[in-house]
Amino acid sequence: MNRLLLTLIVAAVGGTLFSSPAYPQKSPYAKGQIPPPAPPAVRVLITRGPELESAKDGLAIIRWTSNNPGGTDEHWAVVHYGTDPKDLSQMARSHIRLNRGHPETIFRVRVPNLKPGTTYYYTVDSTQANGRSDGVKSPVRQFTTPADL
Repeated sequence: MNRLLLTLIVAAVGGTLFSSPAYPQKSPYAKGQIPPPAPPAVRVLITRGPELESAKDGLAIIRWTSNNPGGTDEHWAVVHYGTDPKDLSQMARSHIRLNRGHPETIFRVRVPNLKPGTTYYYTVDSTQANGRSDGVKSPVRQFTTPADL
């Protein structure tokens, strides 16, 4: 069978059902095939943030938005952090999948194992699946965890 026919109930009127066929969208790629990387953005810019989204229970969430960096669909949002602004040797990262149809990407990273009442300094970056940086790095920012973590 060349096409899959699914029945979608549109309305039920007087006991009569009306239906309309729904056809699956065809991908230009074979099942399981990964599309080639998208062209990288000429310049990746952070358009919002980075900022502290929340801090509680020993962890913080850092969020920022950039124009869509392109490259591999699989990406990592990366936060380099520490208690000394000149030593951001700790790292947290979160996996993200880019949506090629969106002009911007929102990145969020959970930063675990934080101490209460402590000021942390951080900078953010994003990388492609192969580890290559998107070429954007924020200035150093800071936040202080609540004393009652």
